[in-house]
Amino acid sequence: MEYPTAHARTAPGRAAVIDERTGTTLTYGALEERSRAVAHRLWDAGLRPGDQVALAVANAPEFYEFCWAAHRIGLYYTAVNTHLTPGEARHVLTDCGAEVLLTDGTLPELDLPDIRLRLALGEPRAGHEPYEDVASGSTGPLPHEGEGEKMLYTSGTTGVPKGVARPLTDGPPGSVFLIRPLMLRMGFGPESVLVNPAPLYHSAPLGYGMGVHRLGGTVVIDGRFDAARCLSAMERHAATHGLFVPTMFSRMLALPDHERYDVSHLVTAAHGAAPCPVPVKRRMIDWWGPRIVEYYAGTEGAGMTMIDSDEWLAHQGSVGRPVSGAVHIVDPETGDELGPGETGTVSFTGGAQFRYHGDDAKTAAAYDDAGRNTLGDIGHVDHDGYLYLTDRASFTVISGGVNIYPREAENVLLEHPLVDDVAAFGVPDDDLGEALVAVVVLADPAADGEETVRSLAGWCTDRLARQKCPRRITFTERLPRTETGKLAKRTLREHYTR
Repeated sequence: MEYPTAHARTAPGRAAVIDERTGTTLTYGALEERSRAVAHRLWDAGLRPGDQVALAVANAPEFYEFCWAAHRIGLYYTAVNTHLTPGEARHVLTDCGAEVLLTDGTLPELDLPDIRLRLALGEPRAGHEPYEDVASGSTGPLPHEGEGEKMLYTSGTTGVPKGVARPLTDGPPGSVFLIRPLMLRMGFGPESVLVNPAPLYHSAPLGYGMGVHRLGGTVVIDGRFDAARCLSAMERHAATHGLFVPTMFSRMLALPDHERYDVSHLVTAAHGAAPCPVPVKRRMIDWWGPRIVEYYAGTEGAGMTMIDSDEWLAHQGSVGRPVSGAVHIVDPETGDELGPGETGTVSFTGGAQFRYHGDDAKTAAAYDDAGRNTLGDIGHVDHDGYLYLTDRASFTVISGGVNIYPREAENVLLEHPLVDDVAAFGVPDDDLGEALVAVVVLADPAADGEETVRSLAGWCTDRLARQKCPRRITFTERLPRTETGKLAKRTLREHYTR
């Protein structure tokens, strides 16, 4: 049985979670006992399969304990982004219908009258049961054990966060392991050590970590990402796997040589969540060797592509070929399927079904008349079937009647030696309707003069059709990105169109 209970029986002393900040180790035996105790309390509170619980907790071993507790009695569980404002967090918790909430004592208290059971991790909080008391409770047989499902909310960088729910099967423990083929392809197994430095409230860090627990490996977590500390942890724990976003790669590459620790035990370093600039990817492969795997997927889980290092070097900029579902490029106007090299909406068929919680209209809009669903990206496939993403559909700029995909300009500018980061987007223009603007973070902030503007403009026009080049180039010290490296372009665009 691929389930933590099996490993608690055969290897109770094996580390399931290691907290890099404190050195705390949660063994499989402890994970079994503590998650079972929490599951008892949830059941005693009246929750039954299909009900909803939530947690707003920073990275900690208890995060996995609570999720496994909810999962093992067939509940939906929502992990709330701990960086949300109280108002944003209340929206998520109210929308998902959580009946139980675990909160970190360092976070603001939320006024939510419909919560029937409140648990507090860390400092005592009025009206809350101490989590430690609950996790130390009864560990006897549960009245029911099954398979629950996470219901996470999209990041909200392009609108109001939406809860993504997949069908709940509540089959017997070990019966639902959707990403198993993917993890086996990446070389995961019972001896794996995954360094998982991103916030656990995101889909991939939570899902892959729980997948490691199904296989019997170890997950190493941390708080806020620190490049040197992450690499040091990889060396110290002989990490076989890592889960990263491109921003983490950039910060690692910026480290001096003496902080480039030994990563020779790596089998696979996976990255996704946001586009990885081609120069960054090349440098990481030069450093770590052909161990880097890129995936393209969404919280929705309706399809996925993957590409390993050797494939990527032959198809630079691609996010790979499908490993779950089939990819279709669709004309957004006619709905017709397009051929190789033609740009359109990236859609999937054959993957997992999903719905947006409480929003039938958005769920329906995610599927077209042919049953294809999209994450809202624009791209094309080449003659070998490799997918290339051009941009988000919502970021397409129509300038002078011509569709412009800002990511094309971003990719070109990122190749310039002076450019560290860049965002391109459209702003209203009286003549053209919209005009493309590029906001650039320079590797040397002192170079933010007109000469650099001219250099960057010329760089673009030498490599792109003029209509695809930015009409305006400006500089900033930092771009607004989420912890997963996603660019909050909507916020940026609003700032520049005031």
